[in-house]
Amino acid sequence: MKSIFDNISNSTSKSITKAYSTSFSLATKMLHKSIRQDIYNIYGFVRLADEIVDSFHEYDKVILFDRLKKDLDLALKEKISINPILNAFQNTVHTYGIERHLIDSFMKSMELDLSKNVYSTENEYKEYIYGSADVVGLMCLQVFVKGDASKFNDLKDGAMHLGSAFQKINFLRDLKEDYDDLNRTYFPNTNLDALDETSKRKIILDIESDLNKGYQGIVNLPVEAKFGVYMAYRYYKRLLKKLNKVPAIEIKNTRIRVANHKKIYLLTRSYVKYQLNLVN
Repeated sequence: MKSIFDNISNSTSKSITKAYSTSFSLATKMLHKSIRQDIYNIYGFVRLADEIVDSFHEYDKVILFDRLKKDLDLALKEKISINPILNAFQNTVHTYGIERHLIDSFMKSMELDLSKNVYSTENEYKEYIYGSADVVGLMCLQVFVKGDASKFNDLKDGAMHLGSAFQKINFLRDLKEDYDDLNRTYFPNTNLDALDETSKRKIILDIESDLNKGYQGIVNLPVEAKFGVYMAYRYYKRLLKKLNKVPAIEIKNTRIRVANHKKIYLLTRSYVKYQLNLVN
């Protein structure tokens, strides 16, 4: 029966989330169970594309990514895929009416990572972030509002700013890996070989602006989603605080993390604030 395969597909996406990101997995667990699996399904898909371009160095990434694009297109058209990750994702797409242009924008940014190493202009930088992060936030938002177009339009600006903030923090955290291992630099007009405090502060101020705008969207989210997204916000805000304390010259040599016990502490503190109705 297909229901058995669908359950396996869902389990695969959940396993990918847990294996690749303890922080995102923890935040997703805080979502209401009615939408939790669909966020796993979105994460499983975006993680698959990201791993192809970032990790599968022993294989022809162009061929693998092209195969993913074709399989994705078939999955969305036929509403089934023998790839369990795509099968789970297409089900979420069709359940909530996730718009195809969001998916296409994401795939466009991922494909850029196969050939583009430097983002020299602000427009290039913003376009990449829109496709790699903002649209993922918008996909999740369509799940959070359960396909309600009016609510989606009211909240999409905040979701995009939150997606941008999370991605920029990832860029700053992964600066060493992206630059040394993948030969990529995303921040425009920034000399990463001589990153100074002024450049670092400019980047952090930009991220803080996105976080603040994103927070305004969190307070208006449906109750099923609010605490989980707030938990992710708190985690990234703590990570940014740690990055801010690291000297600029060390950013490229140190990958900053939030320890697991600190994540549990954040969860507890976030839950208390949420229960006291302080997320407003």
